[in-house]
Amino acid sequence: MDWLRSALQTAVEIEFSTIPPYLCGWWSIKNRKCDAARLIRRIVSDEMYHLGIVCNLLVGLGGRPRIRETAPVYPGPLPGGVHPGLNVYLSGLTEELVRDVMMAIEAPAAPLTDRAPDPHSIGHFYDELLKAFKTVAPGLSTDRQLRERIGEDTLGSVRTLEDVERAIEIIKDQGEGTSVSPADGVGDGHLAHYYAFAEIHHGRRLRQEGGTWQFTGAPVPFPDTRPMSRVPAGGWDRPPAAAARLLDEFDSTYSAMLEALDMAWADGDPRSLRTAVRQMRGLESPAVALMETPVAGTPKTYGPQFRPRD
Repeated sequence: MDWLRSALQTAVEIEFSTIPPYLCGWWSIKNRKCDAARLIRRIVSDEMYHLGIVCNLLVGLGGRPRIRETAPVYPGPLPGGVHPGLNVYLSGLTEELVRDVMMAIEAPAAPLTDRAPDPHSIGHFYDELLKAFKTVAPGLSTDRQLRERIGEDTLGSVRTLEDVERAIEIIKDQGEGTSVSPADGVGDGHLAHYYAFAEIHHGRRLRQEGGTWQFTGAPVPFPDTRPMSRVPAGGWDRPPAAAARLLDEFDSTYSAMLEALDMAWADGDPRSLRTAVRQMRGLESPAVALMETPVAGTPKTYGPQFRPRD
């Protein structure tokens, strides 16, 4: 039980750590109606849903998610030894960010297209978690589990081992696809995250030809973006007053969002979760303003650094 709670806290950290880099990529896109923007926006929503699932699993075992305390630091690795060697950083959307961060985070253990297998994938992590659930077969309390609509998905209580297995399969399939299909497995016609990001990278839709999956479909143009620079280790050093004000506004709202997420599962309070979602939306305005603030002496701009206030 202790191992399960610890592993689920790691799952909380993994799921949350994907959201800031995806948000930075999405916010940097100028035309939010383009294909790339819509793909990334959907994936951000899915990651919030996955975060909700693992938080419900943790409180179902009597635990309490620690989100603010374990907020990710960028640049840095993914938690839990997932994809060792991966360096997750924050920047505007570039071909490098899509390939080296977004696709690398979601890479399946056995991809159906053109990437080498990776035995330390997020999906493998969840396979081991499910094995432990089946071994321990713990009872699950619904106290403090939240039920809420998140994007196209509905977060529900996890009551039985069958519910656990179904929830974990949703996380895996939406991120990596299945062993035979790049679809996200929920019957909504969406590709799993890895293949959706790969469409942006390759500039083409994925389709099956002669029994193999290839990026030879309709064009997916790379979008026009705001040139947000990579956030350096430790955050921005001595930014100008205008950027400093925006960073302070962003980090204050971000801190409040983390606190609301903690409170949501500490008290089983869906109103706190809705507050956190509103605060996440409130991050967009200062983020975009930062992405339009030039970094002196470079063609790049500032961007959010996702640093909680002390």
